[in-house]
Amino acid sequence: MALINRISRLFRADLHAVLDQIEEPEALLKQAVRDMEDELAACQQRIALCAHDQAALSMRRSEVEKAISEFDAQLDLCFESDQDDLARKLIRKKLEAERLYKRLNARHAANEEYLDEQRTTFEQNDATLDSLRQKAELFAHRPAVRSDAGSEFDDTRWMARDMAVGEDEVEIAYLREKSTRSVS
Repeated sequence: MALINRISRLFRADLHAVLDQIEEPEALLKQAVRDMEDELAACQQRIALCAHDQAALSMRRSEVEKAISEFDAQLDLCFESDQDDLARKLIRKKLEAERLYKRLNARHAANEEYLDEQRTTFEQNDATLDSLRQKAELFAHRPAVRSDAGSEFDDTRWMARDMAVGEDEVEIAYLREKSTRSVS
């Protein structure tokens, strides 16, 4: 059984090595950029739709607020003229409008939260796309190396590891640049 497992593992390793040789890193990087651009476009569309819904909810809320204040004025008039039956009907409408207003507020808050999440996702994806574009540009300007040269730089995986710049590195470099310029 151990022999079969070892042979199976060897076969999978060889298969993965063949697949690594077949894959074109430049084509994969370009496809990753296209996929990310598509995702950003879809995210922008979701943000636009959500913002439109948010505007419609705000308008509807203001209409309901206005209706509630009108019901209050009409109720004052009904109570002044002793129209109890009419006052009950208006109270029912006012209560329905107040319930609708509460639901609209809840929907507005949930929609606002979703909109914030989508905007955050968009910003993160945009930063990732910028990073992918920078990597693609560096890859495109890399000189061609003969396949038989066996250089350690033929392996493009080093680029993915070493090119990522973290936010903390940006902040440190920013502070360093700022202090350099303030001394001058």
